[in-house]
Amino acid sequence: MFIYFWEDVATYIEWLNSASGASLHNYHIVGHSLGGHQAGIIGRNLGGQIAYITSLDPALPGWISNPHGFQSSDGVYTEVMHTNAGVSGKLAPAGDVDFYPNGGVNMPGCGNNDCSHHRAVYYMAESLTSGGFTGHRCADLASALAGNCSGDTLNMGGGRAKTGSTGIYFLRTNAGPPFSQY
Repeated sequence: MFIYFWEDVATYIEWLNSASGASLHNYHIVGHSLGGHQAGIIGRNLGGQIAYITSLDPALPGWISNPHGFQSSDGVYTEVMHTNAGVSGKLAPAGDVDFYPNGGVNMPGCGNNDCSHHRAVYYMAESLTSGGFTGHRCADLASALAGNCSGDTLNMGGGRAKTGSTGIYFLRTNAGPPFSQY
């Protein structure tokens, strides 16, 4: 029987926990593009008990109608950063919380879709070191895409799950590092 690698990763995490005494509540799984979907599938194979899963601009091509794509139930808290939504990355919200920096499509400082698609990786890395990136809650996806959001605030990314948070958020970034406008 063919076993997909995410089943192997889930099995490895279960072994690691039994050998070390760790628990699924100690993990933060992050994946970009195809890896964003795979991070969710790993969480799903572990019963949705991973504490924090971040999907960085989960891939759109090949995943439009794929029922195995990233889902909010893949972890205890799931977060998505959309940086090339509707082109290389998924447009529709998929996590407990979905961030649409700069409207989610064309990132400042990028001249093409590849740059915008990969910018989520840089935003995540910066969020782990600085804790910046404050998003404003949006009424709906259309408001996020238009940048017309002024609701409650929530930090994008970072190393700690924001369990219990839900919604769609918008924020602006700088064209180069530091990307966060705080």
